[in-house]
Amino acid sequence: MQLTAPATRRTGTRDADGMAVASFILGLLGLLVLNLFLGPIAITLAAVALWRGTDRRGRAFLGLGLGVADLVLLVAFMQADSTVSWSF
Repeated sequence: MQLTAPATRRTGTRDADGMAVASFILGLLGLLVLNLFLGPIAITLAAVALWRGTDRRGRAFLGLGLGVADLVLLVAFMQADSTVSWSF
């Protein structure tokens, strides 16, 4: 007995589109807080969304760029503050 409907191409694209949007949001949020965790998650979600063929390629590339920016910002603040944490 099958409890869920079988995955279709439309379901896979919709999942990839959701990953692209999630990577964008997490990358944007990571610029403010928890960039050590949210940056790599945004990068991973964007890469998977692009690999699965999302229709929202621009959003996935923005999530990828923001994830990288999260990590660059973290490294910059770590160099300035000589610590893993930073504050304003």
